[in-house]
Amino acid sequence: MKRATHVPSTLRVGVDTGGTFTDFVFSAEGQVQVFKLPSTPGDPSQAIIAGLKRIAETLGVQVDKLEVLHGTTVGTNALIERRGARTALITTKGFEDVIAIGRQARPELYNLNASRPGIVVGDELRFGVNERIGASGEVLLKLNESELPRLIKSLRKARVDSIAICLLFSFLHPEHEERIAEALNSLNVPLSVSHRILPEYREYERVSTTTINAYLQPLMGAYLKILEATAPRLKVMQSSGGVISAPAAADEPVRTILSGPAGGVVGARRLVAVAGYRDLITFDMGGTSTDVALCERAGVRMTNEATIAGMPVAVSLLDIHTVGAGGGSIARVDEGGSLRVGPESAGADPGPACYGRSRVPTVTDAHLVLGHFGKRGLLGGEFPLDHERAFSALKQLASEMSTAAGRQINVVQAADGVLSVVNTNMERALRHISVERGFDPWAFSLIPFGGAGGLHAVELARALEIPRVVSPPSGGALSAIGVLTADVVKDKSQTVMLLADSKSEAMLNSVFREMERRVRSALRNEGFAEDRQRHERFVAMRYLGQSFELEIKSVGNLVRAFHRAHKRAYGYVQEDNAVQIVSLRLRSSGLLKQRPPRRLKSSHRLRSKGFVLSYFGQRSYQSAVIDRAELTPGTRVKGPAIVTEYSATTLIPPRAEARVDSYGNLIVEVGAL
Repeated sequence: MKRATHVPSTLRVGVDTGGTFTDFVFSAEGQVQVFKLPSTPGDPSQAIIAGLKRIAETLGVQVDKLEVLHGTTVGTNALIERRGARTALITTKGFEDVIAIGRQARPELYNLNASRPGIVVGDELRFGVNERIGASGEVLLKLNESELPRLIKSLRKARVDSIAICLLFSFLHPEHEERIAEALNSLNVPLSVSHRILPEYREYERVSTTTINAYLQPLMGAYLKILEATAPRLKVMQSSGGVISAPAAADEPVRTILSGPAGGVVGARRLVAVAGYRDLITFDMGGTSTDVALCERAGVRMTNEATIAGMPVAVSLLDIHTVGAGGGSIARVDEGGSLRVGPESAGADPGPACYGRSRVPTVTDAHLVLGHFGKRGLLGGEFPLDHERAFSALKQLASEMSTAAGRQINVVQAADGVLSVVNTNMERALRHISVERGFDPWAFSLIPFGGAGGLHAVELARALEIPRVVSPPSGGALSAIGVLTADVVKDKSQTVMLLADSKSEAMLNSVFREMERRVRSALRNEGFAEDRQRHERFVAMRYLGQSFELEIKSVGNLVRAFHRAHKRAYGYVQEDNAVQIVSLRLRSSGLLKQRPPRRLKSSHRLRSKGFVLSYFGQRSYQSAVIDRAELTPGTRVKGPAIVTEYSATTLIPPRAEARVDSYGNLIVEVGAL
């Protein structure tokens, strides 16, 4: 990377921490530059700080001059691995076990021995206090403040690192929670107070969300403190698709659980929308997992009903579905003799066999054996791959498969089997967010990104009858690009429980105006004038007596809009039934000034880097190897071909044809299976 001779006026850096690599994106000499460093799973900040120092040296500035926008997996991994803080829960007496009881829904209906993920707060760390707020906000039992000194003594003796406070119906009458929080400040540990984090009803979802926040607070706080010491102008990506300040992320880490994947969705939508593609299915395949999302022309789909690591998270976030399928997913033969791929991953350390530090067969090794990297290493050749180790690992897997099947299976068949299994897992995820929700994949374009997305995109598009794949430039670092271009976003909500009639309109407007007043002031303090703010109103509605809601944008006739949404989601309407407005949600954005993507000059020259023997299915082909940097608008590529770039590799299988548009997107017409 050459040193910049001119320092840009805005020194903004996008950083996305992944399982295998940490991605960096910044601008120098008018060009967006991308590079990757191996992640440091034991301490993700090490790789980030090393990358920031490299950028600062390139730009000729001090690191503290960089404005860093960060997509992080620290909170996600801590929750999945159950290595958060020693957390206590304070709740209304008699309801200490709500977090353990949960809902009656069972993820495995017929499995009598199904196990649940571990609860993040043990029995001995759940404390009940004598108080009770009614469902209408009335005080049924006043808080017994004489209990608080004894509670403080018990918490101090338990040596807790963080505390969640979640009382029944506190969003309607927060005084009891406020008084408890005031008393517990003397313990000098982080406090998560439910009416500040999620002022909505449903006690299980609210206590789960608040407890997760408390569970992650010390870890995220310490992590962000390390980064802020190096990069004080640090912002963090939220799961909802916008950034917040580092102190806000440290206070409410539950909002960052899908931080990295959210950056990818934002980046994908921004890059391809200018080229006319607005109905999208995003497909982000990294080293350890695959994240998929559906984006309609009207915008990215949001949800407040996500489940992460077996626990509900009810804050607003992008509707992203994740499966344990990535380049590092480990292939094995199970006890029944079936081939399994993932969810276990080799990660960054030791990594796939071809990284030279392990002997485990992975998806990446299968691609290498099948010739899908064009005899090149990763990162433009900077990261060499060990073909012999990959071949040895797949040969051992083929031997195990042969024993299980009772017939001879060779290395190519084993490698193709690995890709078939992982594709099936990812196809199931894509169907979940499209077909199972009433969307026809044919009407969408598939947008692959992440280091491995382009290797699988065309085959998955064929399986779902998606007509085209749109591969944006620098797709392997698209999450970091998305973080870099994301607006500042603040999400607020409030439960109201009103019937949707003419009398409720004034009440809704009053609540929305008060919510907007507070957020407008906060955005002005962050430097966003009124003309750089956007406020979107949403209402959560249901038929009176239903258990769950649909979220409707607050425009026009709400009842009519709800009937349409209900018809689409469930196939029927009940127009004679009363409609209830459960909650109001406000999404406020501080809009960054976006530089539109440049149109590229056309040139129809195409110079191949030669041909390599590669396999698609179990049939061999001579595939052209093409450097994406040499592809200009108007260029056409017929499969089979391997398009390589620094951050990713894109496969164009036989019977597929690609062209390059004026923004550098590679448009692949997938053809038939």
